[in-house]
Amino acid sequence: MPAASVAVMPPSAASTPAPRKASSAPERKYKCQFCNRAFSRSEHRSRHERSHTKERPFKCMKCKSTFVRRDLLLRHDRTVHAKDGGVPLHSDGKRRGGPKAVRAVGAPAKAAAIDIDDSLEQLEASGDMVFDVETAAMLVADMQHKASVAARANNSAHYDSDMSFSQNSTMLEPSGSYSNSSALGLSQWDGFMGGEGKAHSISSASASFDAQNHGGLAPGLQAMIGSLPPSGTGTPTPQSATVSKRGPDHVILGFKTPAVSNEEERTVILDNIRGNDSEHAIPEGFRVPNLLNINRYLATYFGLFHHHLPFLHPESFEPAEVAPPLLLAVLSIGALYSFDQESAYMLHIGSKVMINQFLQNKENFSSRRCPLWTMQSSLLNMIFATWSGDAKGLEWACSIKSLLANMVAGNRYELKLRQEAREGRSATRAEWVEDEGCRRTYYAVYIFFGLLTLTYNHTPAISFNEFEDLQLPSTEALWNLRTDNEAAWQDHLKMSLTVTFMDAHDNLFQGETLQYSAFATRVMINALFLEVWYHKRSPEALQDVVTEYKLRLALETWEKSLELVESEPTNLPLSAPHKGHPLLFNAQAMFRNARARLEVDLKTVQEALRYHDSYEVAAAMSNARDRVKRSSEMIKVIQECYNCVELAVHEGLRWVARTSPTNWSIEHPLCGMDLMIILSLWLYRLEHDEEPATEEELVMYNRVRQLFEKELGDGYTSQLSSVVAQLWSSILDEVVVWGITRLMGESFRLHSQALVGYVDDVAASSSVSTPSMTSQGADEDSVY
Repeated sequence: MPAASVAVMPPSAASTPAPRKASSAPERKYKCQFCNRAFSRSEHRSRHERSHTKERPFKCMKCKSTFVRRDLLLRHDRTVHAKDGGVPLHSDGKRRGGPKAVRAVGAPAKAAAIDIDDSLEQLEASGDMVFDVETAAMLVADMQHKASVAARANNSAHYDSDMSFSQNSTMLEPSGSYSNSSALGLSQWDGFMGGEGKAHSISSASASFDAQNHGGLAPGLQAMIGSLPPSGTGTPTPQSATVSKRGPDHVILGFKTPAVSNEEERTVILDNIRGNDSEHAIPEGFRVPNLLNINRYLATYFGLFHHHLPFLHPESFEPAEVAPPLLLAVLSIGALYSFDQESAYMLHIGSKVMINQFLQNKENFSSRRCPLWTMQSSLLNMIFATWSGDAKGLEWACSIKSLLANMVAGNRYELKLRQEAREGRSATRAEWVEDEGCRRTYYAVYIFFGLLTLTYNHTPAISFNEFEDLQLPSTEALWNLRTDNEAAWQDHLKMSLTVTFMDAHDNLFQGETLQYSAFATRVMINALFLEVWYHKRSPEALQDVVTEYKLRLALETWEKSLELVESEPTNLPLSAPHKGHPLLFNAQAMFRNARARLEVDLKTVQEALRYHDSYEVAAAMSNARDRVKRSSEMIKVIQECYNCVELAVHEGLRWVARTSPTNWSIEHPLCGMDLMIILSLWLYRLEHDEEPATEEELVMYNRVRQLFEKELGDGYTSQLSSVVAQLWSSILDEVVVWGITRLMGESFRLHSQALVGYVDDVAASSSVSTPSMTSQGADEDSVY
């Protein structure tokens, strides 16, 4: 196996045919007793031999996970159980209280190179499928971190020029540059799965490491990659987001992740932030991330979050030129997906403060005069706060909901005047990008408000009548298309679909399908969901049979229209078990929820969720038992519930729990909450009602039971309802990006206990003191 130190050497050094010292390649004198492999350290041999014996000696006392190494158990405890309370595990060195080894100042690069050799040998030693995806992610993250350290040592790079916004302008190193890097390893691991020979790197340090092809890493790593469970066609990752292809007429498909090229650009960003913070209102402890982390956060935003709500234009997004509040909002989401929670909160607060300064100091304020970036920044900050798992964050988001809706209305009016001024002239590419960016931002706000209604039963702040003749979003191919030929651009624009919101809406209710983009599909199911919500809140809903029939027809038509959705050519691999763009996957989750809402109204649960008390939410779940009827129509709803959970079971519950936090949208747990409550309560009624089950109900019950056959023991034969709730809790309770999922996971766990009688009266337990989610500003970790 080639030594990994080659990966972190500068190009000039790597090309010099200097003889290598024997010390750089330790002798492998420890041989496996089962095969011919040899290792340089006895503990690596022992770990490898566990691939033959299948032994996993290190067990987590807080869950059922087992590991082949103690350090992986420690990291699992830090990342998965960090917020569960209790005593954290410590390494042997910390427990003994021994002093840490001091590395010689003159030899950091050599030591780091040896570390990488050590990590590669660990991968090879562990490469016989004796550990799960989480373990693999941790090992890969370790290697990338060590490669970065070594490269920075070789290049004498300094990342200590972070500006602290204090009165004395002290230069501070950002804390936690690699905090929870093992969790980030999930997305890095997906990059290795992509099959690309050379993955894009978000920093020069990791680029030298990634430059190796898979065959040059370790034979065990190749075997490990091949052994992973099949998962469709992949997941958007920071590495794969940069892939692009040159088509005819100088047209480039796909997009390149925005990045900061050098320290000079970062200095410009610092100056922009300082210039916009005229009142010095940003908290004193605020720090701008170093160059490495800025690019890491940009990569995770555009590689993991952007595809689920693509309202920013990647090509024109220049970090040194965009408004500082928007850049900070983007970086805050990117930091969340990098599991750097402290940095995410800090950036989020900085963005909020700067937007507030802008709005307060704007003379003659008018929603018509607000630039687009104010809406985009506000939207990202509201998303951050709403799904943070903090009740006060939700309250803040709701307090500015009307302001954001007014900005959308005013900006849309300006867009209409701008288009009318062209007098029929076709828009240039620059004009179209500006107009399309506005439209996508309006619809992104509309979708977010729809999720607020779905999750918390909040009245929508924007009605579908607001859009009228506004065009639906274009395809992602046209949005990301790059060309240096204006004539070629005009040809592509003429061939694109131009469907207005109201035309698509009317066609759905007339049972006529239309062809439009994936983003437009997501917009239209949001509109139909809100129609269902308004209908169920109407006093005449029970008697309004005609409206309900029309809604069912529109939903069926929307489902048929999926077959006509324009193909979204993309070079991004998608790791979930679906085909097509992630927006279609998200839209189907919303569709299932809308179908269920026609039969079951769980508004009491949604209202309890506003206050982020898991005991109250669980009590509302149990008290909703009578809302779940036993009828033929309910069987159709249970089928949608089955479709929701079947996805996770077939992919593997552990696999989904590990990958979905970064690869799937927040919409899936939000939309799935109602469905899993309905399914668990329906199963409970079949198991406990005196009325015998019908043949149709028995067929569906057995289908669900067979789906969870591996999870059912002899003692759970008559308690399938509790098993379903508990398994859904375990999926939501894994490593999370958004804090709301942890709250939902805890609520399902309590609900599961109530279903089997562990808690005699859940409603009575709602007064029990629980760890409170402190307000924003009191505890930075509480935001997540």
